[in-house]
Amino acid sequence: MTQSHNTGPQDIYDVVVIGGGPSGATAADDLARAGRSVALLDRAGRIKPCGGAVPPRLIRDFSIPDHLIVARVNCARIVSPSGREVDMPVEGSYVGMVDRADFDEWLRERASLSGAHRVTGTYERFEREGDGTPRIIYKTNDGVEQSIHARLVIGADGALSKVARDTIRDGDRMPYVFAYHEIIKSPPEGEAGFGAARCDVYYRGTLSPDFYAWIFPHGDTTSVGTGSANKGFSLKGSVAELRRDTGLAAAETIRKEGAPIPLKPLKKWDNGRDVLLAGDAAGVVAPASGEGIYYAMLGGRLAADAVHECLLTGDARALQSARKRFMKDHGRVFFILGIMQRFWYRTDGLRERFVSMCADKDVQRLTWQSYTEKKLVRADPLAHIKIFFKDLAHLLGLVKPA
Repeated sequence: MTQSHNTGPQDIYDVVVIGGGPSGATAADDLARAGRSVALLDRAGRIKPCGGAVPPRLIRDFSIPDHLIVARVNCARIVSPSGREVDMPVEGSYVGMVDRADFDEWLRERASLSGAHRVTGTYERFEREGDGTPRIIYKTNDGVEQSIHARLVIGADGALSKVARDTIRDGDRMPYVFAYHEIIKSPPEGEAGFGAARCDVYYRGTLSPDFYAWIFPHGDTTSVGTGSANKGFSLKGSVAELRRDTGLAAAETIRKEGAPIPLKPLKKWDNGRDVLLAGDAAGVVAPASGEGIYYAMLGGRLAADAVHECLLTGDARALQSARKRFMKDHGRVFFILGIMQRFWYRTDGLRERFVSMCADKDVQRLTWQSYTEKKLVRADPLAHIKIFFKDLAHLLGLVKPA
């Protein structure tokens, strides 16, 4: 790839990327490295609420430096409605933890160093010039409207994307849960049972009627949060309850954040002409787990590839390749996780059985292998068969929760 250092404003860019999270920043970086003129439009000062977990494959594939990994988790503790704790050790690998404030800004700065022109502002609307060229209207921090012209547009402005609503058919039909977390100062190791190298996941209806709550360590800080699609459910009340129950009520609160998290990929990511969605805007957050950083960055990379091909050929059909490639590699996993969330998260009785399944060593091994490498494990068919029959036994109530 050729290196571009043209970071100044232009009359018309090859691409404007709207949204500077992991997906948008990755797309901007890849396109700038490919020699394309890129504008990266992002709001100032926003930090997305996120557990911050990243798999080793993300660290490898996207060349993430060690200093951004603020903790390495070697175990997940799954807690049932009755309080039963099941530890799932990460054997032979780890889960990296990042602080989104530092992680996202590093990704944006990398894109800038590769040649993308950073623009600070809030997307307002999509317009066209007389010749059909996209014209992106944004508002600066002082409220002044400005515009960017570009041949193609990548909308990476998160769940409930305004770019999607303005440009993509059915782009406003995004099912989602709303997440809320509080970043607190991490307590000393072992205090109130806190584990600096352990992620705690709570399945209890009072903490979330349809998702889960969590305590994820980030080194000096820790994320305590929950999510739900139930608009009448008090997320702040849930986090307060979790902090009380785990001895974290008195811990110093550093910041509080909330945002929607999509539940499934949109059926269409492009407008058939000059706009393509990526990341949360396209709905690429894994159901059941809510994991999104890896899928967002992959979506950004696939969007960059599709846009680059479209610019080379002039054929807008190239934009469809981003969704096709993503769903080919990950659609099956999303489908399975979606079924799992819809079934097992419905009642505390089912959650209790779900946590019991997590105690199974075959389930643990295949879960971590699939998570760390981001693909279904096919090397051990006997284990998959065993898990199928164990799941069936739990489903039919033939196994009592321990």
